Amino acid sequence: MRVLFLVPGGVEAQLHCLPAAAQVAEGLGAQLQVACAPTAASAWSLLPAVDKLIPFDFNSNPTLADWANLLGNVREPDFQACINLASGRQVDLMLSMSHIPTRVAAGGFSATNTVAMGSGWPAEAMAAYIKPLGLTLNAEAFRLALPKPALEKATSQLPAGQGPALLLAPAGGTGDWPSSRWQQLPDQVRSKLPDLRVVQASSKAKLLERAAQVASCDVVLSSDPITTELALLAGMPLVALGRSAASLPSRQGVQAVGQAGQLDQLEPAAVLTALGLG
Repeated sequence: MRVLFLVPGGVEAQLHCLPAAAQVAEGLGAQLQVACAPTAASAWSLLPAVDKLIPFDFNSNPTLADWANLLGNVREPDFQACINLASGRQVDLMLSMSHIPTRVAAGGFSATNTVAMGSGWPAEAMAAYIKPLGLTLNAEAFRLALPKPALEKATSQLPAGQGPALLLAPAGGTGDWPSSRWQQLPDQVRSKLPDLRVVQASSKAKLLERAAQVASCDVVLSSDPITTELALLAGMPLVALGRSAASLPSRQGVQAVGQAGQLDQLEPAAVLTALGLG
């Protein structure tokens, strides 16, 4: 069985789909193909079940030739189902001309099954899209299966010592927790936990390397959306700055601190408390 995923958006949007895609592959014994922007395709390298990636940027005003090429990619294999997160007349026309019998989407005239995405953690909200395929989703139970060499390399790059490793992953930019706060935090934590090892997130590394770095640490403090999602998918203890509790899984060790757009008002004491050092 082959199942096609059409996923607009960047890396974060792709990461939200990994647990649902993994469940489709496992629950149906399906081969997966994914159409997404080339700049976001690295997210799917974290899911071995993906058989093929189809480069297609839904958000860059694709031309008629682009849509015709996508249709060719979609019609060539024998797909039994499509999970479509895109919208618009062009994608509906393309899917209507495909031979895919089951087409799940939030709307559009090409959908054979129309669903309403749930609220909460976006990865868990994808449950609605795979329900028409007879599947249930427990996104909180999903864990990234990272290659052993990548994990060993990340572990070897940690600072020397036996203390816990705290990964700091600032988003940067004007809406982030002030850089002075990020810089002061290690000393504030070490005053309570002297053997702490502080690790700076490798935000410019390949996504697999970033995921391995996240998984090699003990706790993640992040305002960076991609690092936050990687920590959630890896099952790591996480303090997420600027995220609402409703947008995170209800899991022990996962906390939301501070409000988006108001992180400049977030006091270090609140962050230390969330890290269990208050």
